[in-house]
Amino acid sequence: MTDLKAETTAETTTARTENASALSPEQLTEAVHAITDRARAASRVLGRANRARKDRLLLAIAEALVARRDVVLAANRTDVERGRAAGTSDYLLDRLSLDSERVDRLAEALAQLAALPDPVGTAVRAETLPNGLRMRQVRVPLGVVAAIYEARPNVTVDIAGLALKSGNAVILRGGSAAAATNAALVGIIRDTLDAHGLPDDAVLTIDEFGREGAQVLMAARGRIDVLIPRGGRNLIQSVVTTARVPVIETGEGNVHILLDESADEEMAIDILLNAKTQRPSVCNTVETLLVHARSAAAPGVLDALVRAGVTLHVDDRSRALLPEGTDALPATDDDWGREYMQLDLAVRTVDSVDEALQHIRRWSTGHSEAIITNSLASSEEFVAGVDSAAVLVNASTRFVDGGELGLGAEVGISTQKMHARGPMGLAELTTTKWIVQGEGQIRR
Repeated sequence: MTDLKAETTAETTTARTENASALSPEQLTEAVHAITDRARAASRVLGRANRARKDRLLLAIAEALVARRDVVLAANRTDVERGRAAGTSDYLLDRLSLDSERVDRLAEALAQLAALPDPVGTAVRAETLPNGLRMRQVRVPLGVVAAIYEARPNVTVDIAGLALKSGNAVILRGGSAAAATNAALVGIIRDTLDAHGLPDDAVLTIDEFGREGAQVLMAARGRIDVLIPRGGRNLIQSVVTTARVPVIETGEGNVHILLDESADEEMAIDILLNAKTQRPSVCNTVETLLVHARSAAAPGVLDALVRAGVTLHVDDRSRALLPEGTDALPATDDDWGREYMQLDLAVRTVDSVDEALQHIRRWSTGHSEAIITNSLASSEEFVAGVDSAAVLVNASTRFVDGGELGLGAEVGISTQKMHARGPMGLAELTTTKWIVQGEGQIRR
């Protein structure tokens, strides 16, 4: 099936944005509110769909993405070429870019979601009270979920898939850098919803209204149930400090790894190279390496990182551990608090696990921390002392990801403690309601 929604080009998207920019503030607010109303109506239908119907939908979207990959890739080339002409960094272009293999992975993620249990209707607790009342607390959809994110087209599919499986409508704001790609992806998803007899308004976008539309969305209290920002520090903090709607803070990752004194050098090299170099632009890449002063593995690990093209920002004690002739930059407080998202790594030497924990408490964003060690005592002290969403022992921080942890995909990685923490999958896009059944009981 061919539908113009999926064939949206960069020129069409740009024209819509230009038309939207001519709206008065009142007209813009009315337009965005109309979208939230459509999403609310769609959520009521989708929230009653059973698992079989939702799973068939997800598998059909996966098939449509593969069948129409040429449309997606053509739109993506437009975005990438525009980004390259604008001087976008190679790391950000990597996040923006799709190829045939990445489209296949998007489809595979949807198939994995379809295979997961449906959280809707699951009983969190159930019991019969002494007075005979039968009580159940069950999971139900949140309703209307909104997401604001940067130039990552995979997020469009991940969030839409998670929302649909959990019975929610979703409103997307994917950013101008990926405008053509997101328009193509949303068009394919909406086409498939319509073909399966479900409201296509279950997946909507406000990209045509630009930043001004996002501001209206952030103020639409009572019209959306939760807003999830996903991206870099500036985007996340802008949403958190501006929004009047409920927000789940996600993603900013000043991630630490402690190289303990007992760490095996070969294991440490494998983990650090993976955590830093596999995909430097994502939030679960390591940004600070804490080196135990008595670590025999440290020189070899630092040398391997430099040979892999990593620029080290080191304190004075760590500089002494570098192989002779190895270049490194001096570290400052700006480095300890920085999310590089490129091949840079801050390095500090510490005298104990406790000192490492003190550094992490001072500088961490609460995302993920790891320790490389052969000491059970050190690992237990580290795990007990870290107050972040995820803590790993002898494993790369790149595993802090919804797909890798069996969630199928993720809507983001929450760094807060209310409602959801860590990778957010299907269950985190639900809330609960209490169902109480009686036989005429009254309270005395």
